[in-house]
Amino acid sequence: MPRKILTIAPNDAGQRLDKFLTKTFPNLPSRVLYKCIRTKDVRLNGARCAPDSRLAPGDSLSLYWQEEYFQQAPKAHDFLKAPTKLNILYEDSHLMLLDKPPGLIVHPDETYHFDSLIARVQHYLYDKGEYQPEQENSFAPALVNRIDRNTGGIVMAAKTAAALRILNQKVKDRELQKLYLCVVCGRLKEPSALLTGYLSKNESQNRVYISQKPSPGAKTIRTRYQVLEERGDFSLLQVELLTGRTHQIRAHLASIGHPLAGDGKYGRNALNKPTGFKYQALCSYQLGFRFTTPAEELEYLNGQDFQAGNVWFLQEFRRFGPAKEDRPCSVQK
Repeated sequence: MPRKILTIAPNDAGQRLDKFLTKTFPNLPSRVLYKCIRTKDVRLNGARCAPDSRLAPGDSLSLYWQEEYFQQAPKAHDFLKAPTKLNILYEDSHLMLLDKPPGLIVHPDETYHFDSLIARVQHYLYDKGEYQPEQENSFAPALVNRIDRNTGGIVMAAKTAAALRILNQKVKDRELQKLYLCVVCGRLKEPSALLTGYLSKNESQNRVYISQKPSPGAKTIRTRYQVLEERGDFSLLQVELLTGRTHQIRAHLASIGHPLAGDGKYGRNALNKPTGFKYQALCSYQLGFRFTTPAEELEYLNGQDFQAGNVWFLQEFRRFGPAKEDRPCSVQK
């Protein structure tokens, strides 16, 4: 008789067998896992299976390994220590669109003190009864995209494994349009342009460098901007990322002599101080779903656009001086 029988739930489906078992039973050593599969101590619907077998809803897994490998330490659910305060732009049974405030990390890091955007999401869904960790084998609500701690704007959260899989693929296939607003120092020569270059990352410094020539390890970047408004010695831009690299907007605009206002890493303190900005003036303010391939249960999102409800730096920017009349701003918030 098997020591344990598992029925594959919808949130577990679509995974490889070995990946599912590794996440579900962290006490099971990898060498033991693959030996159990090889010796038929793991059976899928009563039959021999392979490590790369794909799981489907309703599949039955019979597990015959030693009891010690099933044991798991009780989970304390650290996410319950996070507040549930969220600015929700949109929510349905598959996903949430959140307006993240600057200053909040999206995932735990070395300075984590139990408050992050993903912890707030999981706490919120737990309180609603939509996330019950004890009933999940391997899935937890997850963020689809991420933005810097000090950048505000739209972040997607998937409530189901299917939504996470679909949205991750759409991000990879560039079937989402993400627009940013930012305030930069100075006035640009061209009202709009497509910037190109090569980005190299320095992990130890947690910063990137931009060059116009390729180099080993450097990644191609493309950044499109449009000037919306000019006030004093500052410009409000709409930016579209055509490639999504670490710090791309901040570093790319700084590389052409127009760093973001308030940016202490890529900007200059002498320019930042008069603004009074606590964070870099950057917001992921609009998200558009532009599917060109099937989106399964998320097809209803195709063609929809969502905007952040509050761009924190706009009001202050408009105090920098009179607007230049030939470049009216189309952003009213």
